[in-house]
Amino acid sequence: MQEKDSGNPTIKEVLNETDEEKKKEKYNEYVAHMTPKNNPFLNCLKAFLVGGAICTVGEGFRQFYMYLGSDEELAGLYTTISLVLLSVLLTGLNVYQKLGQFSGAGSIVPITGFANSVVSPAIEFQAEGQVFGIGCKIFTIAGPVILYGIFSSFLLGVVYWIVKMV
Repeated sequence: MQEKDSGNPTIKEVLNETDEEKKKEKYNEYVAHMTPKNNPFLNCLKAFLVGGAICTVGEGFRQFYMYLGSDEELAGLYTTISLVLLSVLLTGLNVYQKLGQFSGAGSIVPITGFANSVVSPAIEFQAEGQVFGIGCKIFTIAGPVILYGIFSSFLLGVVYWIVKMV
């Protein structure tokens, strides 16, 4: 049971209120009290630092592969593979989720965030089996991104083709 503190209404008080105007007022007070406070500047700073750290790790991989003798294109490919592998490992160890909770959007750097969005449902539903668990649920988060990415590319291609014809 929720206790009343510092004059803020409890959900029970809100639901038991009969006057509609007072009910709306109490509900708004309740929502204002229960809504977590955030600091946008601090959130942006965390996102910037974590996103920047991920990109710095990626650049470190790229420089390492170029040091080993790869050209820029091959080093970029190896870097992408390394970042996906690192993201999958950190997701499996439940580190990436904690990083995402800390940094918010900073952990959604394109390649690592996408790898995390594919692996997370696969891990979550692995108990349901290979086909109905992993196979059916692996693209629950990333599937719409892939679908609408392909669809919008198709539409832009058609628009480009029409513009070229005219």
